[in-house]
Amino acid sequence: MKSAKTFLFALLTLLPIHAVTASEPDNMKTVAAIEGTWTLAFADVEHPDGTRTHDYGDAPKGTLQIDHAGHYSLFVLDSSRPRFAANDKHAGTPNEFRAAALGASAHFGTVDIDPAKGTLTFHIEGATYPNWEGATQVRSYELSGDMLSYKVPPRPNGDIPLTGWKRVSH
Repeated sequence: MKSAKTFLFALLTLLPIHAVTASEPDNMKTVAAIEGTWTLAFADVEHPDGTRTHDYGDAPKGTLQIDHAGHYSLFVLDSSRPRFAANDKHAGTPNEFRAAALGASAHFGTVDIDPAKGTLTFHIEGATYPNWEGATQVRSYELSGDMLSYKVPPRPNGDIPLTGWKRVSH
């Protein structure tokens, strides 16, 4: 009788724990590896000839934030982009608008991580480049300590953007 009570007690104690962990989405089990706030370490581009250059100037700025459920927001900008001559963003010249558009990249949505495949999958809900909205982008990544880096899908001209992030310490 005592062993039956012990078994029943153990079953009733462990069952809620199993229910919580069993209902946890698979993504939440792995996204913890990249959860947090990251600051941009580099934003380069690898050209088809193998050379590598800075994609957002010599001193790009950016942030990546990922929460426990995989919701993310990402922002990269060229810190050397010129200011508008008019102090009104609606009164820019075509060249100012072009520099502003090409000198910034931002998007948000959810991200999945697959350590076995070495991939991050971004499900993009909104972006400064409207053609990415609703898109899913798979990127190969490396995570080493507090450094996360990945390759963005190739551009039509064959260039491959390379992005690196350093985890912000708390």
